[in-house]
Amino acid sequence: MKKQEVKELSVEDLKLKLAEFKKQHAELKMAHFVTPLENPLQIRKVRRTVARLATELTNRENQ
Repeated sequence: MKKQEVKELSVEDLKLKLAEFKKQHAELKMAHFVTPLENPLQIRKVRRTVARLATELTNRENQ
């Protein structure tokens, strides 16, 4: 997800997407540990998306 897409989401949507991407990140890490992924850069992309969502959620809670 791009930064602009994250800013357009509501707080509830942010929380749902954050949980979804955290789960996906854990699954990718486990799959890569068992057998190497064809494209290991997926892990980095999902991790950065989790960070974007968490940052936006924190910013909105602090306002």
